Parts: sequence; structure tokens; C-alpha cells
Amino acid sequence: MSTSAKTIKTAKATAKSEPSLRFYHSKALRQKTETVLGALEVAPDHPRHGNAVASLVTEMIEAGMDYYFLRPLKLAEVGFVTEQSARLGMSGAVKVISSVSTKIILRMDGRQLQVVASHIRALA
Repeated sequence: MSTSAKTIKTAKATAKSEPSLRFYHSKALRQKTETVLGALEVAPDHPRHGNAVASLVTEMIEAGMDYYFLRPLKLAEVGFVTEQSARLGMSGAVKVISSVSTKIILRMDGRQLQVVASHIRALA
């Protein structure tokens, strides 16, 4: 078994055996996830996969931050000003995290992108 296959198998096993927190996301994001991961699995060395995976990860970060942090504030009825302050803070955090993750993802080769894709699949 290759190192890549072992890494993917380990990622899947870990994702299934450890406690987890997951979030609901839109059908559009789910469709984009399937499209990006499917294309990567078919042709892992295509040069545009890095951009597609980075864009997908950014959307997932935004959806997760909204689900875990902004949605509870709205449910708690903390008020418009507090919600907007939180939204502004989360927006800044998402920009920083997305910038860093994009730079890292764009440097990955096909095998490394496949490992990331496998991890994302294991979460879904």
C-alpha cells in the first residue's frame, strides 16, 4: 500500500472513530463539494484543482463560522449591533484563515490535494 493510500485510510478511520462536531450547509455548497472532489479524484494532477479546492475550503470556513458562531447569536437574540459586531469580527477572521489556507493549498501537489479531498469526504 502506498504512503498516500495509507494516509487517506488513516484520515477516514480517524474521522469515523473520533468525536466530532459537524455543521449543516447549503445544498449549493454540497453540490460544489461533490463537483470539486469528483473532478480531483478523476484527474488529480490537473493544474486548476488547487484553486478549486482553496475556493471550496474558503466557502466551508464561511459556512462553519456562520453555523457555529453567528447563528447562535441570532437565536439568542443578542441584538442587531452585537450581531453586526460579531459578523464583522468573523468576516476578518475568515479572511485571514482563508488567505493562509489558500496559500498552503495552492502549493500542494495532486497527491496532497487527494489527501485533503479524502478528509473532506470522510467528514461528509
